[in-house]
Amino acid sequence: MDWGGIRRRTAVGLGVLTAAGLFALAAPGSAEAAAAPTRCGGHRVATLPFTTGSVQVYRSDGYVCAITVPRRPGPRQTMSVSVQARGGRPVVDQGRFIQRAGPVTVHAGHRCVRVLGTVGGGSVNSGWILC
Repeated sequence: MDWGGIRRRTAVGLGVLTAAGLFALAAPGSAEAAAAPTRCGGHRVATLPFTTGSVQVYRSDGYVCAITVPRRPGPRQTMSVSVQARGGRPVVDQGRFIQRAGPVTVHAGHRCVRVLGTVGGGSVNSGWILC
């Protein structure tokens, strides 16, 4: 009998079982991440329409949140949303999405914010708002 071969096969089998167990444990966490909020909290303070979609802006307790929504949801298309508090860096979500880009949130306190959104070839730039 080749004991070395049996040990190797046993080690490989245990490795596969361990990896499967780790993936099973990781799956609930990834499901929760996929169930991230689909809209912003707080109350809507602005809707910024443009030719291919709109950006919805929300405010709550010093935080500003935004979502870009296409005029016609459907196949994946290039979208982005960005929120920047004056004096801070923008928080951006961009990619190819079906229903929305975002939500993105910044702590603005009492500072002005700039919101940008794009869907395909259309875009909007709010300038400094909510001052």
